[in-house]
Amino acid sequence: METRYRSLVKAVSWRMIGSIDTFLVSWVITSELIVAGSIASVEVVTKIVLYWVHERVWNNIIIGTANGT
Repeated sequence: METRYRSLVKAVSWRMIGSIDTFLVSWVITSELIVAGSIASVEVVTKIVLYWVHERVWNNIIIGTANGT
């Protein structure tokens, strides 16, 4: 089982990649750096929390593990 700290570090590193992608896509669509930055700033926080919760929930589900069926 993963520690909470490892789950958090994974969430943050993945969000860095995802937020860069969100920023670039937003910039291409809007042509506005401020708008793209605002979108990326909001989504980085919400998606870190959602990913961390998702990881913690899945750490308690035994489906597909050595102990599960």
